[in-house]
Amino acid sequence: MSAARTVGVEEEFLLVDPETWHTVAAADDVLTHLPESPSNADGPGLTDDQVRDPAWHGELRASQVEAATGVCTTAAALHRQLITGRRGLAEAARSEGLALVASGTPAVPSPAVPLGADPQYTELDGLYRGLIGDYEGCGCHVHVGVPDREAAVVAVNGLRPWLPTLLALSANSPYERGHDTGYASWRTIQHSRFPTAGIPPRFADVAEHDALVDRLVTAGALGAQYTTFWLARPSPVLPTVEVRVADTATTPDEALLQALLCRALVDTALAGPADEDAAPVAEPLDDVLPAAVWSAARYGLGGRGVDPWTGHARPAAELVDELLDHVRPALERSGDADLVDSLARHVVADGSGAQRQRRAAAHGIRHAVRTVAEETIRDLPE
Repeated sequence: MSAARTVGVEEEFLLVDPETWHTVAAADDVLTHLPESPSNADGPGLTDDQVRDPAWHGELRASQVEAATGVCTTAAALHRQLITGRRGLAEAARSEGLALVASGTPAVPSPAVPLGADPQYTELDGLYRGLIGDYEGCGCHVHVGVPDREAAVVAVNGLRPWLPTLLALSANSPYERGHDTGYASWRTIQHSRFPTAGIPPRFADVAEHDALVDRLVTAGALGAQYTTFWLARPSPVLPTVEVRVADTATTPDEALLQALLCRALVDTALAGPADEDAAPVAEPLDDVLPAAVWSAARYGLGGRGVDPWTGHARPAAELVDELLDHVRPALERSGDADLVDSLARHVVADGSGAQRQRRAAAHGIRHAVRTVAEETIRDLPE
């Protein structure tokens, strides 16, 4: 088992009233119950024994809060951090008479919620106007350490065809303010409205990447170099890859699965072929990738996906199997193969968050939100 590269996770949650189950603009009040945590951004070299406590933040809307883990190298340390982050937010929310809900979109109609306190959200609203107005989406963002930003571009190139399958595994936003959207990840459809949303282009190197981002900023489509909306991107300042494709995970186990798969995909992309004489890896069909993202958002694990190399429709569960086969050598090197197999098989068998929400909604949409709230904090050991 080789030393694993670093990984961290940011999880976004909704604050809801446990009587009405609509979202509540109470992020600032909830966060007063939590200690101010230093940023983990400067800690890629920390060992698991030195990992700081999670950091807690507000988000785009005043009804959203975020837990950011420290920088970890082992699955066990990351899992502990995910649990600690959720427990802190759940207890703080309870202190304000609220519940914490891990859903990609709000399921129940709610009063208008203002933007969060950070001035950058006001700037985004000024730039994108109506695109921001009803956006209350929650995601699960995974950060994977790499040697440098050149390596980050190589890693993102390798991630591109697998992003739709990561989305299908994580789909957890079937409802939007009182109605069933017909999608497994409505958050993805909402997110697709922003410039640069979706699968990033394939870049030859970091210079080509940065040149395009600079042109988009100059054109006024992006507010700054760090505000790209691609589903995976190199960090503009740190030697990390940020994978932003997943809806927020209902449980810590599902967040851990996303993180370990993302790390294994980065490992696989940077390791190169095991056999120097092997044929070059086939590139995905660029014109098919948007359809693959749409199909994953539409059906999640419950229907067909799109094979990024052939363009043919295939069961989403088959694409999950191919993803597991693709990253198995990396998972074996990090010692995570059995754990990831178990976590993935459980999600495929029990259904993604979207499928579980719909099952619960057989007893009413508010029952579905209550069920998600219970799952969000269930089995969080001290």
